[in-house]
Formats: sequence, structure tokens, C-alpha cells
Amino acid sequence: DINGQRIRLEGIDAPEKAQVCTRRLFGTWKCGMAATKALWRMVKDKTVTCERRGTDKYGRMLGVCYADGVEINRKMVRDGNAWAFVKYSDIYVAEETEARTGKRGVFATDNQPPWDYRTRHWAYAKEQAPAGCAIKGNVTRNGRIYHMPWSPFYDRVAIDGARGERWFCSEQEALAAGWRPAGGS
Repeated sequence: DINGQRIRLEGIDAPEKAQVCTRRLFGTWKCGMAATKALWRMVKDKTVTCERRGTDKYGRMLGVCYADGVEINRKMVRDGNAWAFVKYSDIYVAEETEARTGKRGVFATDNQPPWDYRTRHWAYAKEQAPAGCAIKGNVTRNGRIYHMPWSPFYDRVAIDGARGERWFCSEQEALAAGWRPAGGS
């Protein structure tokens, strides 16, 4: 978010905050948290600017962003902290190829791209949710927020209708009802 405007980095898709990736030799690592921290390090105490490239279906600005002149989108992919999101853009394919060749970050081995991770979590949550509406609307001291099935806190949220909490079938529905996404969703 910049000055209250939610921005989606155009052309890339980073691991979800709760996503875990496989290491090259053995074990796993919290690649979603690593990507979040890498982004934070890139922007902390820097002047961030973004070029508008449109608006996504959730009302977020699609942007190519810079931190003190360094392009954030490109660096996230080049460093292995995000995939080129070729479903929507081929801008960063060369950077992904470079990261794969160098076996950097998520490309050190074969890891599940975030779009597949979200699809898998969505399908499972939809089976468990009432009427297949898998988004949890939670009321907290910070307001009315919703959690996507891949959110780090999704499994900890229990819906209590008496408190005004509810289920949503789509993000558009939650946003239209005045709810906001949880951090990390």
C-alpha cells in the first residue's frame, strides 16, 4: 500500500506468505516469508514510486514500482523471490530464466508456483466451507477483515455469526460488503 492505494506488482507472482518451498538438497524453507522480507528490505526507508499499468479485478493498481530507482518487480524475479506471472504478462520471463539458471531462491529446485498453491488451498477450503464459500470474514479490533484460504491465519479463524462474522464466496463480494483483506492474504 502506498498512500492508501493497494498496489499489485505487475507481471510477477510471489509465494504466498504461508507458502513453504523445497530446498535443493533436503528440507524446506519458508519461501513466502522470505519473499515478504526481501520486498520489505527493498522498500524500507526508501522512496517508492510506481508507474500505473492498469487496475486488476480487485480494484488494486497494477504497477511497476521502484525503490530509489531500482525496479522492484524485476529484482524480485531476478533474485528468485517471485515468478514471472506469464498468465498476464511476459515482461519478466528473461529474469525468471536467469534466476532458474542460477538456481536462486524458489528456482533452486522445482517448487509449486503461487497460482497452483492458491488453487489447491481454494479447492480444499471450498469443500469444507458452507455452500462452498471459502473466504472467512472475521471481526477484530482492527475492523472487518477477510482471510483467503492460503492466508497464514486462515485455519485459526473460526466464524462466529453472533459477532457479525461471515463467509464470502468471492473477494469482490467481501470488498463490496466493506471488508478489507487481512495482511498476508
